[in-house]
Amino acid sequence: MSTPTTHPVQLDLPGQTHVADGPHDQAGMYVMHHAFRRDLARFEAAVRQTPLGDRATWKALAGRWAAFTEVLHHHHRVEDESIWPLVLGHARERGDAESVETLEAMEAEHDTIDPALAACTEGFASMVDHPCADHRNALDVRITDLRAGLLDHLRHEETGALPLIQVLLSAEEFDSCEKAAGKAYPLRRIPFILPWAMAGLPEEVVTRFLGGAAPQLKHMLRLLRPRFERGEAQAFRHA
Repeated sequence: MSTPTTHPVQLDLPGQTHVADGPHDQAGMYVMHHAFRRDLARFEAAVRQTPLGDRATWKALAGRWAAFTEVLHHHHRVEDESIWPLVLGHARERGDAESVETLEAMEAEHDTIDPALAACTEGFASMVDHPCADHRNALDVRITDLRAGLLDHLRHEETGALPLIQVLLSAEEFDSCEKAAGKAYPLRRIPFILPWAMAGLPEEVVTRFLGGAAPQLKHMLRLLRPRFERGEAQAFRHA
């Protein structure tokens, strides 16, 4: 008599559109998606509510935006280089046209997000150099469009692509993807990324996410959180 396979309990975070059940724990992906959704909502509110004359806050927002875009670029790069090609290869071997179409769409959607990010970067720079209602209105349109596009992409990824990881990747292949993701971010950004990824999550989720981490990482989070939160309070003080 065979023993039933027990899958890990997947995270189901606010804003998440689907939980992909299966043998691989995709907590890392869901935590990143939660952070992207959280940030875009805050940026949208900050752009609309920050007074034009508050130059210090606009400068803080521009710096915070730069950190957000850098993390998102690295996240998409590891997907395009280390995850989707591997899953796509298996889908093609199976002759699964629908899955191939879904996976090819992931990279195509990344290509539409990049220019939208660049447009917002220009918009924040304009608000630092010459804050005015016209520049704010233009940035508002850009950030709103970007948020809508990225939310659609995350929904598509969660409902279409992440379930394919559960079906098509072996344990060894999934582990290689996780290692590639762990190496994707510059070391200089770790003091930002660690508290950034954990921000807004229930403490039980933080504890679970860091459960297998070295004690030094948990200690680092405790040390980094106050500085990160001070930066958040400055950038999003009006949001």
